Amino acid sequence: MTLPQGFARCMVDWQRLHGRQSLPWQNTQDPYRVWLSEIMLQQTQVTTVLDYFPRFMTRFPDVACLAAAPQDDVLALWSGLGYYSRARNLHKCAQEVMGRFGGAFPRRAEDLQTLPGIGRSTAAAIAAFCFRERAAILDGNVKRVLTRVLGYGADLAVAKNEKALWALAQDLLPAKAADMPRYTQALMDLGATMCLPRKAQCAACPVSTVCQAQAQGEPLAYPVKTRKLKRSSATLWLLWAVNAQGQVWLQKRPDKGIWAGLFSLPVFESEADLLAAWTQGGEPRYIASWKHVLTHRDLHLHPIHMLGSEEFPPDCEGQWVDAIAWPDLGLPAPIRALLGS
Repeated sequence: MTLPQGFARCMVDWQRLHGRQSLPWQNTQDPYRVWLSEIMLQQTQVTTVLDYFPRFMTRFPDVACLAAAPQDDVLALWSGLGYYSRARNLHKCAQEVMGRFGGAFPRRAEDLQTLPGIGRSTAAAIAAFCFRERAAILDGNVKRVLTRVLGYGADLAVAKNEKALWALAQDLLPAKAADMPRYTQALMDLGATMCLPRKAQCAACPVSTVCQAQAQGEPLAYPVKTRKLKRSSATLWLLWAVNAQGQVWLQKRPDKGIWAGLFSLPVFESEADLLAAWTQGGEPRYIASWKHVLTHRDLHLHPIHMLGSEEFPPDCEGQWVDAIAWPDLGLPAPIRALLGS
C-alpha cells in the first residue's frame, strides 16, 4: 500500500493552528496527568471527563497519593464514570508504578504496557506525549481516520488485518521525535471533531487531498469490521431498605461481576429471592422499573422499597449507611440516581 506523502507534516501543522490546545491534561509532559486522562477518556466523552479530571487531580495530585489511597476512595471519586474496572486498574497501576518503578512511570511504551489497565495504544500515547517516543496510537477514533485516509478496507475483525494496520500506523509517524506529541494529538483531534463515525467533514479536513476514502466518495464505508458486538440483558431486583433514622442498607459488591467492588443496594435475581431476604414484615412498595443501558448489556432494574429496623437488619450482607454518608461512596450510577430521587 502506498503511503500518503506529507501526511504527518500536514497533521502537525494543522494541529498547531486548529487543534485542541486547552484541555486540562494538555501542554504537559507529566505522565501521571496524561495517563489519568487517557484512562478516563476510554469509552467516555471529553465533556464528561472535564468534570472528573480536576476533582481527581485535587484529591490525588500525584501517583504516590493515588497508590496510598484505599480502593474505596478511588471508586467513590470515579462513581458515575462507568467501566469501573478502569478505576480498579488505575489504583493497581499506581501501586505498581510505586513498587516496581520507584514512583516514576517508565519511559518506553513497551514497559508501560506491562502495567495494569494500560494497553498498546494508551502506552504509546503516554510515551509519545511525555517522552517523544515514536510509537503509534490506534484507538477507535484513530482507526477510523487511518482506514479512511489509506482506503484500508480489510476487515478489522480479523486479527491479522488489525496487526497490518498497526504497522501502517507506525510507518506514518513523523521522522522527528520532537513532532510526536503534536502529531499524536492531531490524530486524536481529527477523529474526535471532524472525521466522525456518521459524518465526515471532508471539506475542512487537513488531509482530504490525500484521503483515499474522500477520493472514492465513500468516507463512511471505513473502517470495515464485520463482527458485531452481541448485546445481552439481565433483570435485577434491588432491595431499597431504609430505617427510621433514614439510613439505607448497602452492601459491598464482590470483586468480580456487575458493579464489582462498588457499594450497592442488595441485588437479587428474582422478586421471590428479594422478599425471602426480608424478614421484618411490612408491606413492600414497588418502584417503577427502568432500563439502564450499558455498552454491551441492558439492565432491567426493579427496585422494591422496604422499611427496616437498625436492630433487625435484612437477611443479606451489608450495613446501614447514614444519609449524609452514602453520597461519598462509590456507587453505580443507577443506584446513585435512585437514592437521590
